[in-house]
Amino acid sequence: METGKILAVCMSHEKGTQKVPEEKVLLQADWGLSGDAHAGHWHRQVSLLSAEKIEEFRARGAEVGFGAFGENLVVSGIDLRGLPVGTRLSVGACLLEVTQIGKDCHSHCAIFQKVGDCIMPREGIFARVLKGGSVRPGDLVTVLPADPERPFTAAVITLSDRASAGVYEDKSGPVIREILEREGYDIVESLLLPDGRERLSRELRRLADQRQVNVVFTTGGTGFGERDETPEATVEVCDRMADGITQAILVKSLPITPHAMLSRQRAGIRKKTLILNLPGSPKACREDLEIVLPALKHGLGVLRGTADG
Repeated sequence: METGKILAVCMSHEKGTQKVPEEKVLLQADWGLSGDAHAGHWHRQVSLLSAEKIEEFRARGAEVGFGAFGENLVVSGIDLRGLPVGTRLSVGACLLEVTQIGKDCHSHCAIFQKVGDCIMPREGIFARVLKGGSVRPGDLVTVLPADPERPFTAAVITLSDRASAGVYEDKSGPVIREILEREGYDIVESLLLPDGRERLSRELRRLADQRQVNVVFTTGGTGFGERDETPEATVEVCDRMADGITQAILVKSLPITPHAMLSRQRAGIRKKTLILNLPGSPKACREDLEIVLPALKHGLGVLRGTADG
């Protein structure tokens, strides 16, 4: 098992202030660092950064201390950026689970403003606390494999100009979420976006690359409308297509309605994430999921590496 060591534990008591090293911190299960302004019941409870990456940054002439990039735990001896989501980390008596790799930087930090770069968005990782306890510099960090029995994760994205503007209620997204939860999926995000390609492409990349979600379902934007660009966004971000899924949907749907031939749904794979377009109708979403779900978990297991291909 890969092992490393904690070099620093850092926290900030108020948002917008730089994290500073502490003698020790207390990690609380499903919360994060006790007293840290960014702790909470969400997936980014603890931020971690490699000490080696900080040293590389310093070698470029930047004077930065531990905590300057917003990291809670500075770890030496482990390539944190190479750990997949789901990896567990034993930190002293605590247990963490990696939930996100890197992050988007929307408001540049003080480091970026000063030197024009920040390594946290591309080198940092985030985790949630499974088991709490105290952590201090010198504690051992051990990389543990992900739980092979953990639920598959899913995200649901609704594409609708009118629903995103509040003109009417999104009904398809909640239907998909309800069905998936009943089937045992862990829904990590639900998004409501306007139609169009650019924002959807960006969110699909983020969910696949940073959150490493097992499957993303989109609903809406698959028809002949001018702003129906969900299939185009899906093809744009995917490395490989999975046309057998949408072919099966078409074969099963045509006896229900001839309008099924007018849907432009696509399915594809980005890295280890499956992306599947569903129609905008709640009824059609139910029908398509009835077709897809019986075989889907085997495919997701192959992508995740917990099932034979």
